This record gives sequence, structure tokens and C-alpha cells, in this order.
Amino acid sequence: MATASVAFKSREDHRKQMELEEARKAGLAPAEVDEDGKEINPHIPQYMSSAPWYLNAERPSLKHQRKWKSDPNYTKSWYDRGAKIFQAEKYRKGACENCGAMTHDAKSCMDRPRKVRAKWTDKNIAPDEKIETFELDYDGKRDRWNGYDAASYAYVIERYEARDESRKKYLKEQQLKKLEEKNGNQIGEDGVSDEDDNEDDLKVDEAKVDESKQMDFAKVEKRVRTTGGGSTGTVRNLRIREDTAKYLLNLDVNSAHYDPKTRSMREDPLPDMDPNEKFYAGDNQNRVSGQALEFKQLNIHAWEAFDKGHDVHMQAAPSQAELLYKNYKVNKEKLKSEVKETIMEKYGNAATEEQIPRELLLGQSEREVEYDRAGRIIKGQEQALPRSKYEEDVHVNNHTSVWGSWWKDHQWGYKCCKQIIRNSYCTGAAGIEAAEAAADLMRANIARKEAAEEVPAQTEEKKLATWGTDIPDDLVLDEKLLAEALKKEDERKKEQKDERKRKYNVKWNDEVTAEDMEAYRMKKVHHDDPMKEFLH
Repeated sequence: MATASVAFKSREDHRKQMELEEARKAGLAPAEVDEDGKEINPHIPQYMSSAPWYLNAERPSLKHQRKWKSDPNYTKSWYDRGAKIFQAEKYRKGACENCGAMTHDAKSCMDRPRKVRAKWTDKNIAPDEKIETFELDYDGKRDRWNGYDAASYAYVIERYEARDESRKKYLKEQQLKKLEEKNGNQIGEDGVSDEDDNEDDLKVDEAKVDESKQMDFAKVEKRVRTTGGGSTGTVRNLRIREDTAKYLLNLDVNSAHYDPKTRSMREDPLPDMDPNEKFYAGDNQNRVSGQALEFKQLNIHAWEAFDKGHDVHMQAAPSQAELLYKNYKVNKEKLKSEVKETIMEKYGNAATEEQIPRELLLGQSEREVEYDRAGRIIKGQEQALPRSKYEEDVHVNNHTSVWGSWWKDHQWGYKCCKQIIRNSYCTGAAGIEAAEAAADLMRANIARKEAAEEVPAQTEEKKLATWGTDIPDDLVLDEKLLAEALKKEDERKKEQKDERKRKYNVKWNDEVTAEDMEAYRMKKVHHDDPMKEFLH
């Protein structure tokens, strides 16, 4: 937070200051107030809130971060367009050779180039323009509407209103002329009935209504205070009132972002809603559908072709890029069909070939084999099992079973001797008995050891003194002697820092008391202590 001056503070004052800052950040304490009575944000870093020393700030303030030197020369006025200051009658030396004005030269003259310039004719001398220079501030330089006269837009409105009035008047005259022609024809003919007259009048009225609707397409007639009729009011129709604005579909602040400047919402505001019931799914839906996706693929193809060395550019030659993309798609389909035909010629097509007979698929034959109750073959020959390309039933080192035929305790082994060491020599049934005996002996030894173990006697922990030796039970430190020992320790450290303070006659005492050791321990600096800078 902002501080007026960087003064020395004790440990207690520093701790209180840190607690106050934490409380202000948490909102538990009121924020600090500057000279003008404005609250200072407690989250502002200290390097921004601390004022430089040469400002001599007595109270906390953020004036050094603001523009406190205001320039009174800035103005918000603008050029006086078309203003003239002097009309000369003769050509003056140094004036524009084309029009005769003194405020510019012939190169920057905006008048029509004359056949015979004003320098030689001395006629039609143009008046001098009013030249102005302004020193604008930061906002004035970037103001898009600086110098714009809002009253000038009234001329545009009047022009459009006059055009609409003339159009309405012309259309009304045309309708009346058609009506007069029809009435004249009806008088000359005797076979026209009253019903036809009513129909023609109705058509004319409908034409007038349609024309009024075209003129006021942005207006809606709304009935007021009546059920079947009555007074009406005109309401400007900005959009269909049944449609909900896209930024109102989901009011969650973490939902899809809406840009009010471009009126765009790219993400889906309701991603969990049923797609069949969804009216709006974000602007990105239009980017990945229809011709937009085809245009995107065309751009990507143009970029990849340019990277591979083809002279193609989507913006410079769009027709060439589109033709190249069409040729690429045709060649790609042709290449795919050629690859497919090559694979089918080499391996065949199972979809077009004839189906294999069911007897061959299930492996049935006319060979007869009889078995007894135990599963032994009585008649016929057993079907040979298919053999793989790897070696099977290879027994090494006198084993009668293969490796992996036995499993115990997450380990593989030989079933014949129950050994878990691969490529070991088979010991047969004797090895199995020896292994079981060894396991029983080990279990007995473990049980004997557990029974023989005794609970270790609990030893009393000796309380160590602060200086590292055993503390006697009757040791009591004297507070007065401890205070004197602390003073002596401070004096000794000062003498170590500056030897000039050591006296000429030094009396040395070899006797060290318990209070002296306690004072030494309390004043000793621990280099691995992170708070050692705040101890003294």
C-alpha cells in the first residue's frame, strides 16, 4: 500500500504493519485514504504505491502515478472549414501561380489547373485561406468525430424525407390515374355490374395498403385499449419480439462470450441442451457447415500447395486456386481407385467371391471315431492337433514338463519338481519333499524367534540443557544473573565487531556459569534460521 516515507521500524511495528495490510486486503479493515480523501486500493504493489524520496510526501498518496502537471495549452477546437481571410485584387510575389493565393504554392494548389495562370492574367485571384494550428491532447488526437457538426446531418435527413414524400405523391397520382381510366371504360360499356365495381375499388384499396406497407416496412400497427378495434399506435419494429437475444440465452457469466461491438457469440451458449430443440448454437456452427467448410478447405489446399512450391495464391488468383483444387480432388479419387484395384487384383475380393461350403467351414468329414467313458479312443484314429512353428514339448535337464506348467505365489516353474528357477536340473519327488521340509523348518524358526523376542525396556529420555549437556534436576536459573549475563554477552559482541572499544587492561574470567551459557545460547546466530535478520 502507499506509504508516506520509508522510516526505520522495529520488529513489532513491522509485524503490526503487515497484519494491517493483510486485514485491508481481506476487507476486514478500512482502506487507506490519500490527501484528496480517495481510498487507496490495498492490492496495489509497493513499488507502484511508494512515492519517490525527492517528492517529500508526508501522507500516503498516488499523485506520483497520475499526470499532476497539466498543460493549459491543449484545446478542443477545430479548423474553420472554408474560411477566407483576405481577397487580393492583384497577383502578389510568392503567391500560388495557378490561383494567386498566398497560403500555398502551385504544387499543393487544390483548384483546377488554369489554361493561363493567375500570375500572368492578374484576374480571378483566389482569396487566402485561414491557416490554423492546434495543439491537441491525447484524446483530441484520437477522436474520430473531432470537428464534426451534428447539425449537418439534418440536411441528409431532409433529403431522404423529401424523396419519400415525392415517391408517395407519385404513387398516389398513378393509382388515381388508373382508377379514372377504369371508371371511363365502365361508363362506355353496358355489361359491367355493380359487383365488378366493388371488386375494382377493393383492388385499388389493397394496392394502396400494400404500398403503405412497403413504405413503412419497419413499423407495426398495434391496437390499444380495445378488443376488436379502436385507436392504434405505431411501434418501431427493431426485431421479431418472439426471438430471444443471443446474450440472454444463458445468463451465466462463465458461459459463451458475447462481443457487443461485432454482436457475435462464437461458442454455444447452451452446450447441454438437446440439439433438436436448440434454436441457436453459436456463430461457429456456420463456420463448419455448408460452403464455409468448402471455402476453408480450399484455403488450406492453397497454403499447402504454396508451401510445396506451386505458384498459387488464394487472394491474388482465386479462380486459379479453385481450378487447381478441383483437379487435385479428381486426381486423388483416381489414385484411390487405382490403389483399390491393385489390392483387389493381388489379394482378391472376398465380397464378390463364392462362399465356402459349410462342411469346409466347420471342418466336418466322414471319418468315424469311437471313445469310451474315460475318453480313450476305441475305434478310429484321433485327429492330429495342429502344430505351430515354435518348438513344443522340449524337455531339458531331465525335466518331464515344460517351463510354465506350474504356478505358485505369482511365480512360474516346473510341475515335475516344483522349482521356480528356469533351466535348473530336475530333482523329482525328492526335491519336492526337501523343499517342503525346508519351508516347515523356516516357519518353525520364525515362530521361535517371535516367541523369544522381548519388549525392550523403555528408557527415560534425558533432558538436555540449552547448551548441549545434561541438565541437573535441581538446576534453577536466576533471572537477575541471566539479565547481567545477557548484557555481558552484548558487550562482548560489540568488542568483537570493533576492537577499538576493548579496554587496555582486560580482566579475563574462566569461570562460566549456567546463566552465562544460557545467554550465549540466546545471543548465538543460527545461519540456517530464515528469521535471523530480525533477531537483533
